[in-house]
Amino acid sequence: MSRYIGPNCRLCRRSGEKLMLKGDRCFTPKCAVERRPRPPGKSAGSRRRLSDRGMQLKEKQKARYTYELMERQFRRFFGIAEKQTGNTSNSLMIMLERRLDNVVFRLGLADSRSQARQLVTHGHISINDRVTNIPSALVKAGDKISWKESSKKSEYFKLLAERIESKVMPNWLTLDKQNMVGQVISLPTPADIDAKFSGKAIIEYYSR
Repeated sequence: MSRYIGPNCRLCRRSGEKLMLKGDRCFTPKCAVERRPRPPGKSAGSRRRLSDRGMQLKEKQKARYTYELMERQFRRFFGIAEKQTGNTSNSLMIMLERRLDNVVFRLGLADSRSQARQLVTHGHISINDRVTNIPSALVKAGDKISWKESSKKSEYFKLLAERIESKVMPNWLTLDKQNMVGQVISLPTPADIDAKFSGKAIIEYYSR
């Protein structure tokens, strides 16, 4: 299955809510969900009520769209979470939050997860002073997230340094805004995750 390359705002409209796929644009009047709250398509207004299975699929797709994963990637994460002890739904959400591209986004080093993924794949980000170009790498408590030394000379880094003060991040992360170095204080908990999807519905979808 190939990666989705269409308009991100179309995914938000299809889901019926903002998935924050366009960064700061989602907070402006230009947001497509604000301007056109109906789902895309000519027959959007005449669609029938979703079945239970349809609702489960919708919640699963919202999670996929949020973290910008292909079905095969998402299914692999679910398989790992299913084998762990405890609540599978919580394990899945915590694993998704621990992805390096998501952590870079949460730290405010990128405006969206897609931009964060690009920074990682282009080799601009380091974990514990080792350059990592794998967006799906899972961080752990105590890990230090920083910029590659040569990347600090880029125009993007200079621009980011000027506006990083306004960035807000979750309690499980901290950022030295002067040196632009982040750290994972602890692993996220379900309460720390602002999930716009139902983890329970995802479990039910894959359990059938």
